[in-house]
Order: sequence, then C-alpha cells, then structure tokens
Amino acid sequence: MFLSLAGYLIYFNIEKRDEINSNANNTKQESKQEQIIRGSILSADGEILAGTNVDEEGNETRLYPFDNVFAHVVGYATNGKAGVEAEANFDLLSCHASILDQVRNHGLDTKVRGDNVVLTLDSKLQRACYDALGSYSGAVVVVEPDTGKILAMVSKPDFNPNTISSDWETLISDSSNSSLFNRALQGQYPPGSTFKILTTLAYLREHPDDYQSFGYDCNGSISRDTVRITCYGGEVHGHVDLESAFVHSCNGAFAEMGMGLDNEAFKNVCEDFMFNTELPIGLPSSKSLFSLEKGASYGEEMMTAIGQGNTVASPLEMALVAASVANGGNMMKPYYIDRLETYDGDVVKEYRPSVYREVMSTEEAALLADLMTKTVEQGTAKKLSGQSYTAAGKTGSAEYETGEEQGTHSWFIGYSNVNDPDLAIAVIAENGGSGSSTAVPIAKQIFDSYYYNYYGE
Repeated sequence: MFLSLAGYLIYFNIEKRDEINSNANNTKQESKQEQIIRGSILSADGEILAGTNVDEEGNETRLYPFDNVFAHVVGYATNGKAGVEAEANFDLLSCHASILDQVRNHGLDTKVRGDNVVLTLDSKLQRACYDALGSYSGAVVVVEPDTGKILAMVSKPDFNPNTISSDWETLISDSSNSSLFNRALQGQYPPGSTFKILTTLAYLREHPDDYQSFGYDCNGSISRDTVRITCYGGEVHGHVDLESAFVHSCNGAFAEMGMGLDNEAFKNVCEDFMFNTELPIGLPSSKSLFSLEKGASYGEEMMTAIGQGNTVASPLEMALVAASVANGGNMMKPYYIDRLETYDGDVVKEYRPSVYREVMSTEEAALLADLMTKTVEQGTAKKLSGQSYTAAGKTGSAEYETGEEQGTHSWFIGYSNVNDPDLAIAVIAENGGSGSSTAVPIAKQIFDSYYYNYYGE
C-alpha cells in the first residue's frame, strides 16, 4: 500500500501536474494574482495578443490588441477563462525572472511580471485567414506539415475579448450563433468529399496491385436499396477511373467503391488518423467520428464513402489529414505553444515537434499527393491553379440537415508549395455551397496573402 501510494504521488506530481495546474476549476492559482501581474500571450512573430496594462494606481486591465481576430484560440480571462488564457493559466501566473528582480520587487511591495506564453500562430497569417473567411460562419485551420505547429486558427461567429464582461449575457443567451464555440476544434461537420482522401487510401490498401483498373460509368446517380446518391449538381461524369473519379469528385464512383471495402479495415484506416480519438491538443476539442460497422447496409457504406451519413470531423482533424499527405505519411502531433519565456525574454521552456504516428507509407502519400495536385490542376479546385506557387487539395460539398434547416457546407483541404510544402489548410464555410465555389477561393486568398503580400516570392 505504501509503494502504491508513493507511486501515485509521483504520477500525480509529474505526469498530471500540468493538467491539474491548468484545470479551470483549480482556484489555487488565483492567489498568485496578489504577487504576480499576469504574463502576456505573444504570436510567433512577436505581436502581443493578450497583455496586462497597469496604471499609476496599480489597477490592472487585460487587453487584447487584435480584438476578435484571435478570440477563440487566445480566449479570455474574465467571466471565467477560455482558450490559452485557461490552458496556460499556471504559466501566465508563474515567474521565472531572476531572483534579484523578485526580491527587489518584493522589497518595494510591487508585483513582478509573470511569464509570457509565445504561440506558434503567425499574426499576419491569422489576419489573412480571418479576412478571407469574411462573413461566413465556419473555421480555418493552418498547420505546418512537417512540425505540427498550428500557424492560424479562426472560428466565426466570434467575439471581442476586450468587451467580454459587458457582452457576456448576450453571448451566453445567443443559441443561434454560438459565438463562444470554437468551431475549428469543437465543430463536428460532415466532411463531404474531403473524406474521399481516406476512402481512396482504404481502397489502395485493399487493391495494391489493381487499383489502376478501377472503372465506373457515371450517369449522375447511384441507387441501392432505398438510398439514392447523386453527383453534385446532378453532373454526369461518364466513364471514370480512380484518378478522374477523385479529381472530379464523382460521388457515384466512390459510393460503388465504398460498397466493396472491408468496413473493419476502413475503420482502422480512419482511426489511425485519430477518428474516434481525443485530439492531443490541450484546448477543448470534439472527436471526429467514424461509425461504420461490419454489418452495415449498402446505403450506410455508400454515404460513408463520400463523407456523409454518420461521419463527422473537425476542421483541425481534416487539416491534419492534408498535412499527413504533405508530410510523406507522417502525422505530426499538433501544438500551439512554441515556448515559455520570462517577461524580459529568457527562455523557460521550449516545445518541440513530435511524430504522432506514421499513418501511411511514403508511396501511399505520394499517390494521394498526385491525385490532390491534379485536382488543383484540372479538377474541382482548379481556381487554385496558375499561380506562382503550387497547391494540392480536395474539395467537399457536405449536405447537412438540422431540424427544419438543410443546406451544403463548403470544404477545402490541401496544402501549398507541393514539392516542399509550407502550409496545410482546412477551410469550412457553413452553408457555403460547393467547395469549389466558396472554400477554394477562401483558401486562395489565404495562400495569395502568404506568398504575395506577407512573405513575397
């Protein structure tokens, strides 16, 4: 019993320490506010995203210079806490400044500045994503494929953390907009045709030697039992092979493909990509769900293969799918804090990239990358072609029905600079129609800002 107790105490103090310290219900940290001025939250390029202003009388005011732009990821520190303000609460109220500074401040009966939290987010790229999403409800997530760094994360509708106290009652009573809800991490959307990347991967694994012989004659729709699936807009694609079915997003071909897949193997593919698993992100998030069972009906198999039915995914999840293709099959663990540093810039702790899992072979990733590149060059994402940068991706037009409301969400996932990927992205515009009409132009505006306006080529 003694050894068990000792082991638990070691586990509690080492393994669970960060989780307990950052728990929103842990009020022990609040006592530190009597001695420490809350540290700042900074972007990767050095912009202050949250800081504490102290007037001549010692009154402290938490300020958010970018207003709504970083609202969901940075969060707020009044009326409770959310976002990084909640997850890094312990760090922001800790001080690793020199002992001499701390003793001097104590002698002068003044507070010392807490540590700063430096995020992986880029302020210019975040602004580009925020502006590109415009008035649409939805989300944009941008990930660095070879590190897992989250470079931008936008969710709309949003809120202004500077006025959170005065807006609080309105925000919590507004059920139609759910402005406090971080759609980038917590949204559970049907992924639509973006999911065909995973359907294709499952098919490649079951047909490693004959996938090139796949063929389907599309007349605009396919029916099995009581389920009828149409291609978007009723388009008739004629005879398609695997490549043309992917590039032009033929629902009939993928529905046919789905009925021939082994459901258990398909489920394993998706679970390798963190479906049915909590995302290792720290911030509150929702699981992406894949629920196709062994004895599923033809209708369920067809709907699942085209990213409909009971399948749902978060924008971060789909950004990680695109990033894994871009990174040659390795899915990196996503992270949003780059380092902790003292108020005067000394590094306290740094976070490093780590591989979450090898989700596919380099050969499989290369095949998918080729299909996604051709989708941009000649398919449903063609609006991204013809630029000085290259891109690869997959569009999605995901039908949804909530109560009496129904419509189509617009999706795009992909990456830029195909031969040496820079950015992996997921865009969803709620009720935005087809992926090619709305999500692709949003992604293009973001890529254009990155390559032409901010970093140049």
